[in-house]
Amino acid sequence: MTAEIGHFALILALLVGIVQAALPLYGAHHGIRPWMAVAKPAALVQLALVTTAFGCLMQLYITSDFSVLNVVSNSHTAKPLLYKISGVWGNHEGSLLLWVLILALFGSAVALFGANLPPSLRARVLGIQALIAVGFYLFMLLTSNPFQRITPPPLNGNDLNPLLQDPGLAFHPPMLYLGYVGFSMAFSFAIAALIEGRVDATWARWVRPWTLAAWCFLTAGIALGSWWAYYELGWGGWWFWDPVENASFMPWLAGTALLHSSTVVEKRDTLKGWTILLAIVTFSLSLLGTFLVRSGVLTSVHAFATDPARGVFILMLLIIVIGGSLALFAVRGPALVSTGLFQPISREGALLLNNLVMVTAAAAVLLGTLYPLVLDAVGGGKVSVGPPFFNAVFIPLMVPMIVAMAVGPLLAWKRADLAPALSRLWAAALAALAVMALAWAAMTGGPLLGVAGVGLAAWLFVGTLVELASRIRLFRDSAADSLGRLRRTPRAAWGMTLAHLGLAIAVAGMAAAGAWKTESIQAMKPGDTVTVGGYAFTFDGARAGRGPNYQLVAGAFRVSRDGKPFVTLMPERRVYDVGQRPTTEAAIHTTFWGDLYAVIGEAEGAAGAYVTRIYFNPLVAWMWAGVLIMVAGGVLSLSDRRHRVGAPARRAGAGVAQAARA
Repeated sequence: MTAEIGHFALILALLVGIVQAALPLYGAHHGIRPWMAVAKPAALVQLALVTTAFGCLMQLYITSDFSVLNVVSNSHTAKPLLYKISGVWGNHEGSLLLWVLILALFGSAVALFGANLPPSLRARVLGIQALIAVGFYLFMLLTSNPFQRITPPPLNGNDLNPLLQDPGLAFHPPMLYLGYVGFSMAFSFAIAALIEGRVDATWARWVRPWTLAAWCFLTAGIALGSWWAYYELGWGGWWFWDPVENASFMPWLAGTALLHSSTVVEKRDTLKGWTILLAIVTFSLSLLGTFLVRSGVLTSVHAFATDPARGVFILMLLIIVIGGSLALFAVRGPALVSTGLFQPISREGALLLNNLVMVTAAAAVLLGTLYPLVLDAVGGGKVSVGPPFFNAVFIPLMVPMIVAMAVGPLLAWKRADLAPALSRLWAAALAALAVMALAWAAMTGGPLLGVAGVGLAAWLFVGTLVELASRIRLFRDSAADSLGRLRRTPRAAWGMTLAHLGLAIAVAGMAAAGAWKTESIQAMKPGDTVTVGGYAFTFDGARAGRGPNYQLVAGAFRVSRDGKPFVTLMPERRVYDVGQRPTTEAAIHTTFWGDLYAVIGEAEGAAGAYVTRIYFNPLVAWMWAGVLIMVAGGVLSLSDRRHRVGAPARRAGAGVAQAARA
């Protein structure tokens, strides 16, 4: 009965979605307010129905109801409760249900907190959100029903992919989807603005918080996935330019450009058409990621679907959404006239440069991701586009952007002089040169990319602090005045500062881990010692053990430095009971200067020997710390009252009373 309730709730959600799409859009076009008002209750009802369906599927997983095919394919009675729950979205059908749940959640947020939106705009935004949802409802109900029964039910299930039975992968997909689907709000606002023919500073202020929230979630989701790959796959790296990784990275690049572009619309009433186009492109890349992961064209631990019919359906949905939105932009976009003018050397010019670099980088990643697929589809054979291509294209693009990030905030709006801004960055230049010299000396002369990378990180970090000091007029006014300005600095400005500082720290971690990682792969017997990164790793042997639903072999490494004990690392190799599939659990000890990383593989010969992999990854933890700071900056900026849609205006009486008390 639970499965039937969930299935029926999905059908009802489809019908409500059709109503939410049709009546408000028609009412907004003809000025019929009662029809426009249908959008709010319809969005709330749709959320209730999708939540019911999702709750039913979760209940089926928790109770191990093996009369449902989805549960049979992705669960097992021996699986811990956390992974029974995460198994709900660790598969094709469940992940789509999570997608529409988040879509309904964002739509309901606009319905509840968008009271200050013009009725016609709110009706159109919610109508477009519903159209997107209808496409995914049809996809699920016609090709990917998560509640399909199986007769006769088996005694037990097939279990979830062991690589997905991990806390990182339990929370990574919801975080990623909150980012993916969050950009649908910017898309819906953009399409609604094109229909109305109105884009101004007020529109930018409405759309910016949704974009910022989506950016925060997507940033955290990508970082969580990278962290999982780092410690779970046992290869010592954190990014491989895998097509599925690229599928999440492309909308992040475009979304970052959109976030900065909407600032220009809000502040200077320019770049209107460009911002609308970015909103369309960002969500289109999110949909493209869905197509790549769920169409069967990719083989990956993240890729679920292999049915060609599903791929064709998603491709048709992709064509309709992207093609239709771009066609509407081609017709209505030229009517969006910008009134703000600016010179190339200005704050607007710096933000535009940021946009161009980000979009170019996204296009390069898109090309490298799709080219092998297209070439194979037209009979050109199989080719591999891997890290060498992406690094050679992506890294040179990032250098001018990072340089400009320190300069841009020091420029005035509309028109500025470059020389005064550069003169204020003397401390940043000195810091960059000093860090590069230290890195060159410490790492005995290279590689150059690593030295340049940490130098750029120092330039951006100190340059961001220079901008903060300039904003509060540090050393130019009294300390009391500067402190007062610091206290009055808006949260949005603090958020920008934190995000730029976080990026600088992350860049330092990426550069050091990529340039100076050391590794050693060998077979070790108990008592053998290997020296990596100045640390001596002594293998003390391995022991067999058992986990909740797997058998394990745990190795022990005594790590010493300069003859003194430092830490003991206990990596594991697990073999899961169902399917007998192995996984690697790396042992990692993080220090300020780098990670000690040990992996144990298969037994090698006799005498207790095992294949082992030992790594020292310099500054790699800085990367995730920097990303966390970036997300914290986004959250802090989002808490600024100017960026909260639906924040109630202060009553006049309250303002008078406060003034009287002062």
